[in-house]
Amino acid sequence: MKVFELVIFGVLAAVVLYQLYAVLGRRIGRQPEDQPAPVAADADRLAPVEPAVAEGVALSGLAAVRQRDPSFDVGQFLAGSRQAYEMIVIAFAAGDRATLKNLLADDVADSFEAVIAQREAEDRTEKVEFLHPPRADLEKIDLDGDTARATVRFLAEFRSRTKGPEGEAVDDRRTAELWTFERNLGNRDPNWTLVHVDAAEA
Repeated sequence: MKVFELVIFGVLAAVVLYQLYAVLGRRIGRQPEDQPAPVAADADRLAPVEPAVAEGVALSGLAAVRQRDPSFDVGQFLAGSRQAYEMIVIAFAAGDRATLKNLLADDVADSFEAVIAQREAEDRTEKVEFLHPPRADLEKIDLDGDTARATVRFLAEFRSRTKGPEGEAVDDRRTAELWTFERNLGNRDPNWTLVHVDAAEA
């Protein structure tokens, strides 16, 4: 009988010890390893994150020009180039060297001058009037050092009246041309200069 009671007490003691271990063996409250990492100082914690930019990547085209000159506006540029186009075409026909002087690069000025001189030698005159405002579209633009270079496609309809030894002629024309303008962005002069003229498909 005593042996049976001892066994019973032994079983009860084992159960109590197991329950104590189950409770005491658990972590109570926060442990040292549960503490959050130290918070950085406000200056570091609130510092703005700079966007990642790949080194060696250079902007090109319109982005490059706007980076160099944030005030550059495509709409204003095209309006100005359209006005320059009309002035140059009319001045070239009329042989108006004074108007052309500040609008053309040397190479273009030389080629225009050769045509004007030949027309004068043949005793011919020409007058041009636009039938509609010319259309101007930006074909491409880029930056080379401080030099911005923009190519504009012009579509125009104008009437040419010429007079010569044989009489007067009237000719209505439709033209499509690519005009390339340059401007030194490091210079305070806001004007663009015509540096090249090419024929284009209408």
